[in-house]
Amino acid sequence: MTDVSAASQNILQRQQMLSRLQTLQKHLAHDVIGQGQLLEQMLVTLLADGHLLVEGPPGIAKTRAINALASQIDSQFKRIQFTPDLLPADLTGTEIFRPQTGDFVFEAGPLLNEFVLADEINRAPAKVQSALLEAMAERQVTVGKVTRKLPALFMVMATQNPIEQEGTYPLPEAQLDRFLMKIDVNYPSVDVEHEILRLNLQEAANVAKPQPLNIAIDEVLGWRREVLATEISSSMEQYIVHLVQATRQPEALSADLAKYIEWGASPRATIALARCAQARAFLHGRRSVYPEDIQWLAKPVLRHRILLSYEAEADGLTPDIVISQLLNKVAVSG
Repeated sequence: MTDVSAASQNILQRQQMLSRLQTLQKHLAHDVIGQGQLLEQMLVTLLADGHLLVEGPPGIAKTRAINALASQIDSQFKRIQFTPDLLPADLTGTEIFRPQTGDFVFEAGPLLNEFVLADEINRAPAKVQSALLEAMAERQVTVGKVTRKLPALFMVMATQNPIEQEGTYPLPEAQLDRFLMKIDVNYPSVDVEHEILRLNLQEAANVAKPQPLNIAIDEVLGWRREVLATEISSSMEQYIVHLVQATRQPEALSADLAKYIEWGASPRATIALARCAQARAFLHGRRSVYPEDIQWLAKPVLRHRILLSYEAEADGLTPDIVISQLLNKVAVSG
């Protein structure tokens, strides 16, 4: 009887979590129009405890999206505009000398917040990028001889502008690999842009907005624990492994693919794809991962982790096209 009661309690608790998540998704869709895929992938990143790299032209709600998410959660959000003159201390914080007391006092930088937007990350030099890399990878910042832990809920959303490359510092592969997903966003359609205009006019006229949900950080951490409990079968594990292995050994599938892929994805991609698939399955109210979860996530998880050859670029191929070919050739296990 106790086991039945506990199972019923778990089902009810999960239903409440999903209801809360669906409400959050609706609030985000109200604030950020026409970017449903970005919002879902942003939520998957949140649930999978990762970081997000978003590439797209200016003015398409990249900043608004992460700000909207942070505003619904009882958390702190900071935006950092990356520029060539930025210093690591501008991110991590620094020790300030107080003449009144003769002591050094730590002034925390923007990285010591739950949500951080690294705007135009490729405009900062290597030392600044390495400070961000430590925060993303180790969940800590080091100032002088002191290392400080970051909040339990810590998510970086970095943006890149693909239009202008002058004066930029391309991210090294090691740092790209630290991003759970890379999302490409583009301009909205005519109908969506009309909706965006209407929303802007309403906000300018101070039309009442829905009250924020004020989701507690512990609630989000509970979602993450439930994601880890989402079943991923042996056949789905094998499918993920074979898919990532195919980026390293494309000659086993096709001679054309072999000449197009210079470097394949690391084992971190395997882990990322599995965790994201669990998060998406949970977000869609399922207790186990389906092949469609893996296929839907393959491009954002892998596109920044594979390096194409010059021949691929000459033939006009993109990572997404190559990943589509891999998906067509790698069969679902079992």
